[in-house]
Amino acid sequence: MCGRPWQERAAVALAGAVLLASVAAPLVVLAADGVHADARAMLTAASTWSLLAWSSALAALVTAVALTVGVPLGVLLGRTDIVARRAAFLAHAFPMFLPPLLLALGWFHLFGQSGLVGSDATARILFGPAGVVGVLGLAFAPIMTALTMLGLDAIDPSLIEAARLLARPPRITARILVPIAWPAIALGALVVFSLAFSELGVPMFLRVRAYPAAVFARLGGVDYAPGEAFVLVLPQLAIGAALLCIERRAIGRRPLTVLGLRRDRLVFALGAWRPIATAACWAIALLGLAPIAALASRASWRELGSWLGASARNGLIDGAVAATAVTAVGLVIGRGVARAQAPARALDALAVLAFVTPGAVLGAGLIAVWNRPATQLVYGTSAIVVLGYVARYAVLGTRPIAIALARGAASLEDAAATVGAGYLRRLVRIVVPSHARALAGTWLLAFVFCLRDLETAVLYYPPGGQTLPVRIFALEANGRPAVVAGLAVLHALITAGVLALGLALLRARRTW
Repeated sequence: MCGRPWQERAAVALAGAVLLASVAAPLVVLAADGVHADARAMLTAASTWSLLAWSSALAALVTAVALTVGVPLGVLLGRTDIVARRAAFLAHAFPMFLPPLLLALGWFHLFGQSGLVGSDATARILFGPAGVVGVLGLAFAPIMTALTMLGLDAIDPSLIEAARLLARPPRITARILVPIAWPAIALGALVVFSLAFSELGVPMFLRVRAYPAAVFARLGGVDYAPGEAFVLVLPQLAIGAALLCIERRAIGRRPLTVLGLRRDRLVFALGAWRPIATAACWAIALLGLAPIAALASRASWRELGSWLGASARNGLIDGAVAATAVTAVGLVIGRGVARAQAPARALDALAVLAFVTPGAVLGAGLIAVWNRPATQLVYGTSAIVVLGYVARYAVLGTRPIAIALARGAASLEDAAATVGAGYLRRLVRIVVPSHARALAGTWLLAFVFCLRDLETAVLYYPPGGQTLPVRIFALEANGRPAVVAGLAVLHALITAGVLALGLALLRARRTW
């Protein structure tokens, strides 16, 4: 008999309360305010819908570029004998953890009018729709690469061995590997589209019209009009709901093991094609690092401290607190999802909705809920930034933990429950130690995504609470280019240090 059943109900209720306060309440209040706002006539304006269609088309093109680059690269790095493929993947994946605005700044120092290899022609291409699609497509391609590799890793090697008796690797890839891995690929496309659609910094920097910029102009710009902003985000909220429905159909009801990892991977030998494929993979990986190198070549370090302020410290502290909360919430909800519990699945769907909903929508909703005299203890401090991070990135806790727990054996916990061990004791003494590495990896992933966040925090950060990406965003228009480049390089170094330390600890944990 399971001891203390109220503990599990209380833990799920507490985790649910966090998501309801950070996600559901902002979205509900936002929709209510939008319905009664005087500016709701904007919803019928042709300019509103044309801009929405334009931003959707840009996001679709970015997704197409990411798919074109990421899926073949995922197959090559995940299933072939590319030289130093692990190092190539790490080099390729690193830009994924940086704010896309930093990469756009780097491409500007490469291809802008005064860039290292720039000219009038390259500047015209960069400062236009093609530049936005190219910058974001390359920035988000590692997401497709990583999820393609995860999808391929979940395939039973015996199936591939049987296919090799009758077909060559290219046909096996086209007919077996990619079709079986399509839920992971579809999830990657969904993530890329949602990130591209909500991107604020790159379109604004490259002077391209985008829907999130219109919302930002009414909340954080000179044309402050919160009523109009609340109305403008309603179509974005509808797009987020549509993306959630697509996610539910593509992967939400499938076994969590479609994104699991196997240790018995089958690798194809490329033979004479190995040097060419290796060169292509490394060329793409190094191309993603080119803007960071350009920033480093233009950076100035002399006055960096005076321009930096407390932004780096703010980002590290806020990110660490938010990552801890995301992991804790993810542990409770992820366990419920792994055990197919209906309340946990509903909360997981809410977390997915928050992630695929554009950041401007969550930002506007959080402002509507918390910008009140009675809640200034939250809205006037870094607590609002942490709350926004938890809302946007809760799914980074629920999904990885659910996958890890679904692949693990639940028999130990069930055995403990039969002798009366309560939910909290089983969680602390069995689940956490058994999956410590997955929990640590989840915390690291959430922490890095909080560090790179710009779209949500830029709308409501408190006085003195700027994070480093927000600081760079504020300075890129009027600050000295060399100083802005230095701040961008510093952010890249901080991210690289966090990732290196985290991966080293995870590798050490494997040997414990």
